[in-house]
Amino acid sequence: MSDPAESARRHARFEALCGSLRPDLYRFAFWLARDRAVAEDVVQDTLLRAWRSLDSLGEDGAARPWLLTIARREFARRFERKRFETVDVDEVAALEDPALAVEDAQEVQELRAAIFALEDDYREPLALQVLMGYSTEEIAEHMGLKPGAVLTRLFRAREKLRAAIGAGASP
Repeated sequence: MSDPAESARRHARFEALCGSLRPDLYRFAFWLARDRAVAEDVVQDTLLRAWRSLDSLGEDGAARPWLLTIARREFARRFERKRFETVDVDEVAALEDPALAVEDAQEVQELRAAIFALEDDYREPLALQVLMGYSTEEIAEHMGLKPGAVLTRLFRAREKLRAAIGAGASP
């Protein structure tokens, strides 16, 4: 790509596609990471990867989902290389380590009770997402709903849990 005119056209196309989507990309990365620094790193890695593979983008109208997919993969890549410290559970159990004890059994019981008190329409998608790791699309397919309906139920389930636990908490 030694032609300056071609390089300028490529740069202009990249700016037109990605420049306006950068705030959306950052919001998405922040939603994934829950950390500003990590979100900024993910956005930077995403834009770098997008620049390198700009020619693979077929239609300019597909730039938003293309960038969000790259961002999701870049976020996942951060954890592929990360190695968490492991502990031999049998060794810790033999020592009766307090780290195995539940900090506040009462809180856990209250949360379980609040979850079981939810109507099936809210409890089921919440359990599928949180316990089983299903995506919104998988939950929608499983329950015979549209993904938007699943997202609404998940939101309402969390709101009901917040209200139930907040109401049960003492000041």
